[in-house]
Amino acid sequence: MRGRTVGAPAYGRWVTVDSRTASEVPTEGRRTRWLVLAAVAVTLLLWASAFVAIRHLGRDVPPGALSLGRLLVASLALGVLVFRRPRTWPARRDWPLLLLCGVGWFGIYNLALNEAERRIDAGTSALIVQIGPIIVALLATVFLGEKMTRWLLIGMAVGFAGVVVIARGFSSGDSGDMVGVWLAVLAAVTYAVGVLAQKPLLGRLPGPEVTWLACVIGAVVCLPWAGELVTVVRDSDASTLWWIAYLGIFPTAIAFSTWAYVLARSDAGTLTLTTFLVPFIATLIAWALLSEVPPPLTFVGGALCIVGVLLTRRKPRTRVLAEE
Repeated sequence: MRGRTVGAPAYGRWVTVDSRTASEVPTEGRRTRWLVLAAVAVTLLLWASAFVAIRHLGRDVPPGALSLGRLLVASLALGVLVFRRPRTWPARRDWPLLLLCGVGWFGIYNLALNEAERRIDAGTSALIVQIGPIIVALLATVFLGEKMTRWLLIGMAVGFAGVVVIARGFSSGDSGDMVGVWLAVLAAVTYAVGVLAQKPLLGRLPGPEVTWLACVIGAVVCLPWAGELVTVVRDSDASTLWWIAYLGIFPTAIAFSTWAYVLARSDAGTLTLTTFLVPFIATLIAWALLSEVPPPLTFVGGALCIVGVLLTRRKPRTRVLAEE
């Protein structure tokens, strides 16, 4: 028995006494922290693997067909989770944010990233997407009324300078092209929009419902490429179909669910900092499986992107005036 209601109402309220021992409460807190850390680790590893799988499939599967196939598989997998228990459906006020998240983060993001990775390597794509937190901070000043600080401006300048350095590396070499770089930037923008739209939804709705509905909306956005997907399913070997299913089940259904679990229990700004590990994990996996390493300037530009995001997280000093 976790708690009991006793006595008469005090000041119009019944008094609930927690019957847990003093040692039980810290134990629950530690268990929750470990679950959150495990969910973060699963999310980062699966998202990093997604960049490599997309790069691998991009040689044979068109971006639209890959996006639609991934989202359909994810919708089915998440649907099993959502419909096996009592559901909480969104209110009318939630739908604009759901549409924004589904169209941006699940629809346009996948289309842009898939096309980008046909042109540039997995590690570079993952590094560019890491400017997402800078865009989150910028959009928060425009739409949420947050203050534009000096550190935010400096961080934005440094972060976008990193993108320019990355683009310079590709424009002067033969390992990719500029279009791929700017498509990855577009993916970062839609990622940022999705984070801002998803956070308030998770305060009112369960994570599985939010992720499933966003997946379904993203799949609808990608329906114009249904013909391409039919051709891919008909003509591809079992390995290609397995990788499409992998993208739908693991980096999408599972990873977005674990992300929603953590986001509902953490600060969005702090959490996005952990995604800095994704490019490095993706680069290691791509090196091991695809024998692919980003151009040297990518590491310089990627470091600038990360420094830029860290600078935007700095808080301005507040002067404390002592009373005379």
